[in-house]
Amino acid sequence: MAAVVQPCDAGVIRSTQGSTPCQPSSRPRVIAAASLGSGMAFLDSTVLNVALPAVQTDLDVSAREAQWVYGAFALVLAAFLLIGGSLGDRYGRRRVFALGAVIFAAASVWCALAPSSGQLVAARAAQGAGGALLVPASPAIVGASFEGTIRAKAIGAWAALSGTAMAVGPVLGGWLVEEVSWRAPFMITPAMAVVAIPIVLRHVPESRDPGAYRLDLVGAVLATSGLGGLVYGLIEASASGFGDPVVLAALILGAGAISAFVVLERRTKDPMVPLSLFRSRDFDGATLVTLLFYMALTGSLYFLPFLMMQIHGYSAFVAGSVFLLFVAMSFLQGPLSGPVCARFGAKPPLVVASLAIAVGFLLFALPGVEGGSYWTSFFPAMVVQGFGMALHITPLATVTLRSVKRERSGLASG
Repeated sequence: MAAVVQPCDAGVIRSTQGSTPCQPSSRPRVIAAASLGSGMAFLDSTVLNVALPAVQTDLDVSAREAQWVYGAFALVLAAFLLIGGSLGDRYGRRRVFALGAVIFAAASVWCALAPSSGQLVAARAAQGAGGALLVPASPAIVGASFEGTIRAKAIGAWAALSGTAMAVGPVLGGWLVEEVSWRAPFMITPAMAVVAIPIVLRHVPESRDPGAYRLDLVGAVLATSGLGGLVYGLIEASASGFGDPVVLAALILGAGAISAFVVLERRTKDPMVPLSLFRSRDFDGATLVTLLFYMALTGSLYFLPFLMMQIHGYSAFVAGSVFLLFVAMSFLQGPLSGPVCARFGAKPPLVVASLAIAVGFLLFALPGVEGGSYWTSFFPAMVVQGFGMALHITPLATVTLRSVKRERSGLASG
């Protein structure tokens, strides 16, 4: 659920270089293709929330393996996101978008057919690799294909359509899980890719950034190894304990790789993550708030379907519908967060948003195993968390983008 369309994405779009505006007749198709691309990644990140309890039952997946099924996508996506953006700038955003869509669609089919938890984890990781190409290429295509006042309208249309996929995903996924199988929701994104790829190849003009940096492949390997080692150690520790030699080795390897990554980024000419960004206290604060905010929010939304379906006996459709309420709050209140930020500054809204998320956690904790109805427990908790999410987005993006130079807004957002 962390894959909400962020105002930072508007900064990415506006800073896109190497622009080649599309023909007026192609504008709706360009927006449709870019929205389908980002929508694919957003949709699958939310569909799995309601499908995972059924996956756990059907494949006899342990709680530890379920975390890997859920986290493999995000881990690979995060590790390769900046590389994906660089590939688009260097080799062509249309080409990278199409490649990402093919990889994502093929990986989704693999997810649907996976006979074991191990293959499902591998397929989810492959989805993350495809998403790392799709997610940055989608806004970059919008930025390169539009200019002037039309670009602002294109940003709004793209954000709305992409967010719609995220909103519809849990509800449609819940219905498919209930009526067909947990495998069925994974076939939605291949169908989207079949529509998006021909549109992109035919109607989207190719664009590149002539000043793009060279690819920091060593940095990407170190970042992936570091994140993977730390995540592996933390997940496996739940079953084996922190004293287990394998867990300790993974944590040490992860910490060592992250340390080597920092050293490399300080010395390389074209770093994947320029450490100069972190000389800004505002950027450091915004990054730390983002980390803590989404750690808390994603953790709660991961456990929510298990709580509703396995403890309280709700159907997958009802569990999926709860997420629609969360997204609806973000959409309804989102336009108001800008004026609030302009009136009170960034700090007060961020404090209130964080407190709202904390209150939402407390509301989730109220119903016991036997008691608590949907309307008195889950409904108000999701309303409060949706309020916190919507209030948090704009001030956080404002702080991030104001703390760096305009030409680095895309990098700062990533």
